Amino acid sequence: MDKVKIIITEDGSHSLYHEGLKETYHSFHGALQESIHVFIEKGLRFWRTKSGLPKQVDIFEVGFGTGLNALLAAQFAMDNEVRINFTTIEPFPLDMEIIDQLNYATSIGQEDLKTVFKQLHSSEWEEKIEINPFFSIHKTKSKLEEFQIEQRFDVLFFDAFAPSKQAELWTADLLQKCFNLLKEGGVFTTYSAKGQLKRDLKALGFEVETLPGPPGKKEMVRGIVN
Repeated sequence: MDKVKIIITEDGSHSLYHEGLKETYHSFHGALQESIHVFIEKGLRFWRTKSGLPKQVDIFEVGFGTGLNALLAAQFAMDNEVRINFTTIEPFPLDMEIIDQLNYATSIGQEDLKTVFKQLHSSEWEEKIEINPFFSIHKTKSKLEEFQIEQRFDVLFFDAFAPSKQAELWTADLLQKCFNLLKEGGVFTTYSAKGQLKRDLKALGFEVETLPGPPGKKEMVRGIVN
């Protein structure tokens, strides 16, 4: 894969700069803050609250990347004693040499999450791995357009690179695939708030909400399958 280098974002947490795309994996304003706001609070916690606090959540993620979203989901599962089955795709996995340097457990303030973070990355691909009694992960080396699965999910984390950098990941066809991957009442959440994205999601049948974004970003988008 193209070279990536570690950067420190404004909240002190690490992100990566992809030199080929000239793009960061997370917001410069704070990787940890962005992931918590967009994916955990406005995605996972929102779905669970509106669904009556069920004890199991099935999550699908587009873009495993650094594994930060998966780590935060695992933390949520353990803190709330909720069973989370986390399925994620990533066509270009990062080298462990990079992963071992990322400071997410320290930034979160839970050093015991270092072990979980390492397990998320070192676990086998293409099979479901039990990390602990509350969290499992199934990683697949696949692009979204090639991915096939019969399972449907409660929450979808859409964490692809920005539309300006990888427009091919934000097409109506792939957003339709995301819609089809969700159960009734399922939630699609992403950091982007592009007008075309909102128009496409509405055309596909999502109930679209424009929400306040994480620090440094005015807006984000959430879609609900009703």
